[in-house]
Amino acid sequence: MTLLVFIASLLGAMAIGVPVAFALMFCGVILMWFMGMFNSQIIAQNMIIGADTFTLLAIPFFILAGELMNSGGLSKRIIEFAIACVGHIRGGLGVVAIMAAVIMASISGSAAADTAALAAILIPMMAKAGYNVPRSGGLIASGGIIAPVIPPSMAFIVFGVAANVSITQLFMAGIVPGLIMGLSLVATWLVVVRKDNVAPLPKASATDRLSATGRALWALGMPVIILGGIKAGVVTPTEAAVIAAAYALFVGMVVYRELKPKDLPRVILQAAKTTSIIMFLVCAALVSAWLITAANIPAEVTRYIAPLIDRPKLLMFVIMLLILVVGTALDLTPTILILTPVLMPIIKQAGIDPVYFGVLFIMNCCIGLITPPVGVVLNVVSGVGRIPLGKVVTGILPFLAAQICVLMLLVLFPDIVIVPARWLH
Repeated sequence: MTLLVFIASLLGAMAIGVPVAFALMFCGVILMWFMGMFNSQIIAQNMIIGADTFTLLAIPFFILAGELMNSGGLSKRIIEFAIACVGHIRGGLGVVAIMAAVIMASISGSAAADTAALAAILIPMMAKAGYNVPRSGGLIASGGIIAPVIPPSMAFIVFGVAANVSITQLFMAGIVPGLIMGLSLVATWLVVVRKDNVAPLPKASATDRLSATGRALWALGMPVIILGGIKAGVVTPTEAAVIAAAYALFVGMVVYRELKPKDLPRVILQAAKTTSIIMFLVCAALVSAWLITAANIPAEVTRYIAPLIDRPKLLMFVIMLLILVVGTALDLTPTILILTPVLMPIIKQAGIDPVYFGVLFIMNCCIGLITPPVGVVLNVVSGVGRIPLGKVVTGILPFLAAQICVLMLLVLFPDIVIVPARWLH
């Protein structure tokens, strides 16, 4: 019965338009009332405890690093570098989009920010070159969702805190799946782009490639510093976030000189707004998470799927389907915060590696970002690229199918995630 109360109160609040953070708090209040233990101090204490975590300091700094990267010219130079390397092949601008998306993912970790930067620069170029514009927008949106999978990833930080899983291990485990996502998009693009009769860009000379590499060198050095520092054990993910923000500020203001002092208040304010949204969600979710544990809801859910506990792969298929459905209606962070405390006890009971599960969980949530009706990243591409949302949805279908196939592949063959993660860690 408590499971029914939890679902009904949460979905009911969201159905009438209550913001997700307040819906989570409302759900917590209803659960407390139903259990006969209502106490307003529990809400306040859990919200404060939710925010009072050193690890969560990584979120504002990685967000700030992403904003500084886009405003300071790092994104533009990464795209110029990708064009110089692969722009001349057939369908080259699409390959450029994915190559740039993977590089930018290893810097900012924000799907919306990376997608906006790519769409603003590449969609006009692709339209001018004669590519199908909705399909180009779909490709860029699909590339943008690689950002939360390849470290540094804010989604991994939120999941790590909620599930009590090592964030460093999550970061290392996300590298190979993120690269596979990128390769699957390139393969799909090279198949579907045959329908477009587009002449490739002129091949860049060795001098031009060297020049583009030189201009992008500072930007390309950022992921090396972040991931290298974490892998070597020199810095924690939180400390790496601070270094990333400082590095992006230095490069944008001193090296590229595109970031002016007058731009800093706008950049910092935008980063603060984004941080406040995520942190408020985290705080509100901790109230629900505490009550989910108190009400023993995971045990209730376990009773329904008890026959699957001894069949981990089938259990993973069922859970991935559940997350995929939920992800079509909720944004990435709320999905993580709502489902993690419910699913983690089941995952541990089934003997599934929590780090492996975390990677697939985040990948699945990311797919929700390009799936209607919510599709946050779809809306970003539609707005920035000035493409009707319906056309973007049509254009994204082959790439959405490719991402789901990658997810299913990783469910069938867990070692693709687990083995490289152990080696990298």
